[in-house]
Amino acid sequence: MTMLKRILIALSAIVVVFVAVVAMQPSEFRVARTATIFAPAPVVFAQVNDFHKWEAWSPWAKLDPAAKATFEGPTAGPGAIFRWAGNHEVGEGSMTITESRPSDLIRIKLEFLKPFAATNTVEFTFKPEANQTVVTWSMAGKNNFIAKAVSLFMNMDKMVGGQFEKGLVNMKSVVGVASKR
Repeated sequence: MTMLKRILIALSAIVVVFVAVVAMQPSEFRVARTATIFAPAPVVFAQVNDFHKWEAWSPWAKLDPAAKATFEGPTAGPGAIFRWAGNHEVGEGSMTITESRPSDLIRIKLEFLKPFAATNTVEFTFKPEANQTVVTWSMAGKNNFIAKAVSLFMNMDKMVGGQFEKGLVNMKSVVGVASKR
């Protein structure tokens, strides 16, 4: 057997193993973070239900202050749309509120165009507890083959979850100021 044949067989075996490992990765994902915010649920809910308010607390707004943003539809609630186009860190896409139940749940259809095409579901849940609100921010979606391969090298839960954590901390400070007015 020639050296070239051995190299080709070895490379083929590596590719087959890699494809098998990627194929065995989960086909769905969910990232979630929870925080307790010392404000009533309606005050916290209002920060999420109106995309115009996101700039004050969204961690992605800080990554590209020059990003282009447009709003469509109603100011808040179902049908409200936020579109953005920014640098490589924020990409390009849109969010549409598909469901909004006051002080309980906001569901958003999140569509990425760049740096990669993807459609995910984002949810915020609000659980009132005395004079505070427990907020959970989650994102769920499907992993195609490329997303499965990327997940071998990048931890989406840490990457996206870390941004959710920053956003919830930012929201705490914004809502704390809003609830004192």
